[in-house]
Amino acid sequence: MKYCPNCSANLILRTPEGDNRARYCCDSCNTIFYQNPKNVVGTIPVYEDKILLCKRAIEPRKGKWTLPAGFMENGESSLEGAIRETKEEAGAEVTIKSDSLYTLFNLPTINQVYIFFRAELSNLEFFPGIESEEVLLYKERDIPWSEIAFPVVKTTIENYFEDRRTGSFPVRMFTVNHHRDRTVSTVLISASDVQSTDRNRITEKATSS
Repeated sequence: MKYCPNCSANLILRTPEGDNRARYCCDSCNTIFYQNPKNVVGTIPVYEDKILLCKRAIEPRKGKWTLPAGFMENGESSLEGAIRETKEEAGAEVTIKSDSLYTLFNLPTINQVYIFFRAELSNLEFFPGIESEEVLLYKERDIPWSEIAFPVVKTTIENYFEDRRTGSFPVRMFTVNHHRDRTVSTVLISASDVQSTDRNRITEKATSS
């Protein structure tokens, strides 16, 4: 930020009195601007032993496959946002149960939080939205693993099929860090039925989440 959106004066980056980190401040209209992480919400739409994936029609990762997800809008809950994004990107109607929160990813290096819910397709009348080239149901053996757009999506899908075999779907929280050598490290922080001493670390080449 360079100019105040309220009065157009120059902004100054400093730590306000009583705060503990630098903020953009406008001395002209005495406004402090707080910049907070963006929340991305989505679903794992399931039909029998298949999941619904979207082929991206936009950058980043155009042409790669992903779960339907996107930024939350003001005035909606994370669950409402996930349902809306699934409809917008995959043309799909889904049902999400109250216990369907599945994965949460903290991405502090790019100031984002990803939240995925398990969902059941209400019908098979899905279609590509404006941000998708194609929408298809995939069995685990047919998933184009090398063409998955983002590490958070790949981790979520891998965990889903592993959990499906056991019949238990713990809620997992991860921290994802992007490094200068273009690797991404994903660290399991907690899971609802895993001891706190358990840790699972995954590192893979990527340019973004």
